Amino acid sequence: MELYKNTSDLRPGILLKEDVFVKTKYPIMRKDTELTPEHLYALRAFGVTRVKVEERVAPDKLTDEEQDTHAMSTADMLKNMPISRETLRKQYYETVRNYKKEFMGWRAGAKVDSAKVRQTVLPLLESFASQKNMLVALNELSDSKDYLYHHSVGVGILAAAISNQLGYPTGDALQLGLAGVLADVGMAKIDPQIPEKSAFLSREEYNEVKKHTIFSFQMLQETPLLRKEMKLAVFQHHERLDGSGYPRGDKSDSITVYSQILAVSDVFHAMTSERIYRSKQSPYKVLEMIKEEEFGKFDIKIVQALESLIGNISIGARVKLSDGEIGEVMFIHRDSPLRPLVKKLPSGETVDLAAKRSLSIEKVLE
Repeated sequence: MELYKNTSDLRPGILLKEDVFVKTKYPIMRKDTELTPEHLYALRAFGVTRVKVEERVAPDKLTDEEQDTHAMSTADMLKNMPISRETLRKQYYETVRNYKKEFMGWRAGAKVDSAKVRQTVLPLLESFASQKNMLVALNELSDSKDYLYHHSVGVGILAAAISNQLGYPTGDALQLGLAGVLADVGMAKIDPQIPEKSAFLSREEYNEVKKHTIFSFQMLQETPLLRKEMKLAVFQHHERLDGSGYPRGDKSDSITVYSQILAVSDVFHAMTSERIYRSKQSPYKVLEMIKEEEFGKFDIKIVQALESLIGNISIGARVKLSDGEIGEVMFIHRDSPLRPLVKKLPSGETVDLAAKRSLSIEKVLE
C-alpha cells in the first residue's frame, strides 16, 4: 500500500515510492530505495518532512549502539553535499526549542527520555559534523535569555566534533555528543532563579549550582542509551586536571578523556556565549585564554583538536579585529596561528597580532 508518511514515523525496511529532491538537480534518494537507519537520518538532516512510501515488513531492529554507529556514517555520506548556513540555523533553533520543552518536563518532575533527546539531536550533530566550518558560528547562534538550552545543545555539537577530530570511532563521537547535550539535565533540579539571575552568583548560589553534575548523573544513571563511561563523563565534566574543579576535585589521570572532551566543550561554549551578566567573547580570544590563562586545567591535545576545528584562519581571509577595524590576513605564524600578520583596510597599516597582544581577531568575515 502506497501512502505519504511523516519522516518521523518511518522505520527501516519501508520502500520509497518516489524520488526525493532537496533543492538539488538530482535526487538525494531514488524511488524503490529500501530505507535503512542511514537513510532515515539523512532525510532528517536535510529537513525532509514527508515522503511517499510503501509499507513493508521491517528487518530485525538494530540495537541503539548499532544505530549510533550507522548514524555518524551518514555524516560521511553527506559531507560533500553543502548545507546552507540558513538551513543549519533553522535546524539548530528547532533542536534548541525541542530540548527546552524536554527540560521543562524534567523541571516539573518527568524522567529523562534519552531516546527522545537522541532522536532530536542526532540530525543536528550530523549536520555540524559534515560542515565543520560552521562550528565557529555557534557563538552567534546562542541567546542569553535561553542560554541554558543553547549551551546544552552547543556542548553536544562541540563534543561530537572534537571526538571526531581526535579520530575516535563514530559511535563514540555520537555517544559523547549525546552526553554533552545531557550533561546539564541536573540543572532542572536547581532553583530556576539561580541560573536565570542577571548578576554574578553568591557563594551559596554557586555551591548550589555545583550540585548539578551529581543530579545529572543520578537522572541518567538508569538510561541504557548512554554507556557507563559517558555517564562518568557527565559527572566529571567540571573537573580540572589541576584539581581545581568539582564535584570531587579529581586530578589528572583520575579524570577520563571523555570527561576532558566535555570539559573543553563546556568551557569554550560558555565563554563564547552571550550571558545575561556578560557579553560574549570571540572564539579566537577564548581559545587563547584556554591555552594560556587556563593552562594546566585541560588536556592540551583536546584543546589543539578544538583549535584545528575553530581556529583555521587562512592567508587572504578578511577579519574583523577587536578594535572594530577590518583587515586582511597576510601571514600566519606557525607557533601563533590565532595571531597572524594583518593588513588593515583601507589604510594599509600592517599589524602583527603576535606582537600587539592588546588586539585580537574578533571574527572571520565571509
